[in-house]
Amino acid sequence: MNADNKTVYVGVDVAKATLQVHLCGAQIELGNTPAGHTQLRQKLQSIAEAHVVCEATGGYEQALVQSLNKVQIPVSVMNPAQVRASAQAKGQRAKNDPIDARTLTDYGQRYRPAPTPPVSETQCQLVALTRWLKQLIQARSAAKVQTEHHTDPFVLKQHQALSEHYDSQIETTEFQIKKLMEQDPVLKQRVECLDAIEGVGLRTAVLVLTHMPELGQLNRQQVAALAGLAPWTRDSGTLKGKRCIGGGRAEVRVALYMSSLSVARFNPVLRQFYARLVGKGKPKKVALTAVMRKLLIYMNHELKSLTIQPVCQKEQKKRA
Repeated sequence: MNADNKTVYVGVDVAKATLQVHLCGAQIELGNTPAGHTQLRQKLQSIAEAHVVCEATGGYEQALVQSLNKVQIPVSVMNPAQVRASAQAKGQRAKNDPIDARTLTDYGQRYRPAPTPPVSETQCQLVALTRWLKQLIQARSAAKVQTEHHTDPFVLKQHQALSEHYDSQIETTEFQIKKLMEQDPVLKQRVECLDAIEGVGLRTAVLVLTHMPELGQLNRQQVAALAGLAPWTRDSGTLKGKRCIGGGRAEVRVALYMSSLSVARFNPVLRQFYARLVGKGKPKKVALTAVMRKLLIYMNHELKSLTIQPVCQKEQKKRA
């Protein structure tokens, strides 16, 4: 650590069943359980200025992060690709849990990442509900495709019952989401503001805000990069590489893609924008990606205006 930095960075490699902790040069293995979280908290509370650094591991880290937030121990949840790139830059090729925990400590000492803001209970519930809704919609779509390949009356009847079950589950889940919104006036106002944009429905508004709660607090470049909609260059000397997008939050891109199909047809401003790009010879997929980015930037702009306009008037938002 740098002498002028008193923060003690603690790397924690999170697995499904274990926590590999690199603490002050020592390696400690704990269970990824409430008891293991309590043990880690007790060790960290005896150290002044402790700061945990871990990676996003598909949800296995969430219980640990919530446990640390409750006792106000700062924790940074990092993109695994960034941490791995940092290790490779040092020539570190080997990879196992103790090495990864040490790498996370080194990453914290080198880059001093800002603590990840705590997620509210409402946000956690919203994430869980939207993920379940997505699974239901995908399962219903798969069931519909399978129905086309069956001719037996009994199987067809069972498929019909299954489809009705999925419809009921989707309706119930969406009702639960609306109920949750009623309990949070700020969330409800933000969702209604996005829903008022021509071509953006309630489901898209909820999905975008669920997976990008920072929306409305960033500039246009930051919001595009966070969603993975900012093309990056791949040029070297005389070689002019093809621009690509990627990274960021894929869930946001999925929600925006379906909405952009509607926006490119019915939103008066973005429809002209899409037609102009296609007229210039841009592939339709590239033009649609540009519409997605422009739509997200406009969403960000509209949410920023909520600080000035206490109420988002729906009839005034039928534009982009």
